Amino acid sequence: MSLHPTLQPYADAWTHSIEAISELVGPLVEGEWNRRTPCPGWSVRDIVSHVIGLDCEMLGDPRPIHTLPRDLYHVTNDNQRYMEMQVDVRRHHTAPEMTSELEYVIIRRNRQLRNESRDPGTKVRAPLGTELTLEESMRGHAFNVWVHEQDLRAALGRPGNLDSPGAHIARDVLLGALPEVVADKADAPRSSAIVFDVHGPIEFLRTIRVDIQGRGTLETAPALGPAATFTLDWETFVRLACGRVTPDAAADRVKAEGDPELTAGILRNFAVTS
Repeated sequence: MSLHPTLQPYADAWTHSIEAISELVGPLVEGEWNRRTPCPGWSVRDIVSHVIGLDCEMLGDPRPIHTLPRDLYHVTNDNQRYMEMQVDVRRHHTAPEMTSELEYVIIRRNRQLRNESRDPGTKVRAPLGTELTLEESMRGHAFNVWVHEQDLRAALGRPGNLDSPGAHIARDVLLGALPEVVADKADAPRSSAIVFDVHGPIEFLRTIRVDIQGRGTLETAPALGPAATFTLDWETFVRLACGRVTPDAAADRVKAEGDPELTAGILRNFAVTS
C-alpha cells in the first residue's frame, strides 16, 4: 500500500514548501530569527515554531503542557491560544535548536507519508478537538505551510515560489472561500455576479454568482455586466485573503470596478485566514 493518488499533490506541496523553509532558515544567524513577519506578533522563530507544531500534530504527538503569558496582545480567541502554545514553548530556543528540531520533524513526516495507506475519507484529529477527513487535513496543512513559507520570504527579503505546488493548492483553497466572502459576509445583491481577474505567476478569471436565494457559487465562465470586478496580482490576492495586508494598504495594487459600497464590503471581508 502507498499514499492514495488523491493525497499525493498535498504531500508533494508540503514537501516542496517545508524543504524551502528549511533552506531559508538554515543559514540564519541568531538575530535574524527575531525578525518581524507579516503575522501579527510573530517573528521568524515563531513562524518556524508554528510549522514544527503543525507537523507534530500531523504526527499525532502530544501537545506541550505549557501556560501562556497573559500579555500576548495578538492572542484574542481560543483558536489563537491553541496555536500559540506550540509557538510560545519554543520562544527561547536557539537557532541550532530550531533547525535541528525542524530537520527531525521533516524526517519523521517523510517517513509517515511513505507509510500512509489510509483512505482520503478517514477521519483524523483536528485542532480544538474537531475532526476532519485525512484529505481535508492534508490539503489544509499544505496550504498553511506554503502561506508560512511566504511569510518567511517576506520577512527575510527572499521572494519566490509564488507558482510552486503549494501555491496551486493555495489558489484552490482561497477560491473555495470566495463564495462565502461575497454572498454571506459582504451580502452581495441576489442574482448578481462578481468577477476576480488575477494575473501574475498564477493567473485565473473566476466569477462568483449569487443566486436568487443569496447563495454564492464559484464559476469559471465570465460574466456579462458584473456587479463588481476586481483586477489584481496573485501575490496581492494571497496577502489580502490571508490577512497579511489591509485593503487600504493594498489599494494601489487592486483595481475595483462597480458599486463602491459593494466593492468596499468585499475587500473588508476578504481575509479568510490570518
